[in-house]
Amino acid sequence: MAKTRVLIVDDSVVLRRGLTAALSRDPDVAVAGSASSGRIALMKIPLLRPDIVALDIDMPGVDGLGALAAIRQAHPQLAVIVLNVPTAEGAAATVEALSLGAKDYVTKPAASDRSDDGMKMLAFELAAKIAPTSQQRRREEGVGVADRGGASSPAHRIDVVAIGVSTGGPSALTELLPSFDGDFPVPILIVQHMPASFTKLLAARLASRCRIRVAEAVAGQVLSPGCAWIAPGDFHLAVERDGDAVRMRLHRDAAENSCRPAADVLFRSVADVYGPHALAVVMTGMGRDGLNGCEEVYRQGGQVLVQDKASSVVWGMPGSIVRAGIADRIVPLGALGAAITERVRHHRQTALAEEQG
Repeated sequence: MAKTRVLIVDDSVVLRRGLTAALSRDPDVAVAGSASSGRIALMKIPLLRPDIVALDIDMPGVDGLGALAAIRQAHPQLAVIVLNVPTAEGAAATVEALSLGAKDYVTKPAASDRSDDGMKMLAFELAAKIAPTSQQRRREEGVGVADRGGASSPAHRIDVVAIGVSTGGPSALTELLPSFDGDFPVPILIVQHMPASFTKLLAARLASRCRIRVAEAVAGQVLSPGCAWIAPGDFHLAVERDGDAVRMRLHRDAAENSCRPAADVLFRSVADVYGPHALAVVMTGMGRDGLNGCEEVYRQGGQVLVQDKASSVVWGMPGSIVRAGIADRIVPLGALGAAITERVRHHRQTALAEEQG
């Protein structure tokens, strides 16, 4: 089996050497080379042909974000894992990088801990981000993508959209959410697998780019149309009916699928509250989170859409829905916003026409 080739890009010679030595001990990883700046990395990529670039965000000259933008333009299929620092500024830059298309991130040890043990831990975390993705993609080769062939419009009125997403999600959400008009007629709830320090930053970044309102979810908040709420890191997001209103509930029950928040928790909740009027959307992500909840949405007569394999960074979560046979449609990321909007607006337009007729 071919090793995964990694290009290490960091302005610290200590980190480059330490990470190279530590990664070289991994039998599944080959260090293709290293670069001390984004400019040098851009020159080396066509020569070394890495599978993944481990890219420091904070570098002089062409910084990590500038290098990432250039890599996405010149090599759109090349995976990038950013190396951040455990600071508020590092978290903000990491969210920006993920939204620009970075596949994932790892946190570097502090400058005072660039010991061999520190490099081994960083290499272990980086390899953990690399190996499962490669294995998942190999397992999914040849998986069929036939959906249930459902009608182009939902059988029931849609009153809520629930989205589950993980690896590659910030970039996918940055493309999806701005496609919705400001008068989007139903609320949107989102589970994005992210730490607590990142979800508020992601919500703020998306809010600045969208016509709908976007915010981090707040316990007890009444759901309203034209708003999207992102589950806070380390909290499950659910909904509960309160008379004629539906409110958000946040809780810290046990992680599911090693995730908190978990898409399964959200999907089961909307299936219970909204029944056949729920639309579940599963986007790019590793693992199977969302499958159990989508099965409940399907059982209640709701709708399930998934992002297609070609536009997903990792087709684990959406692929599990397809294999279970419960996807109503499989849609490329670029067409997903229109597919959601068409389903949400369908019955409302029909009802309006009947009222006017």
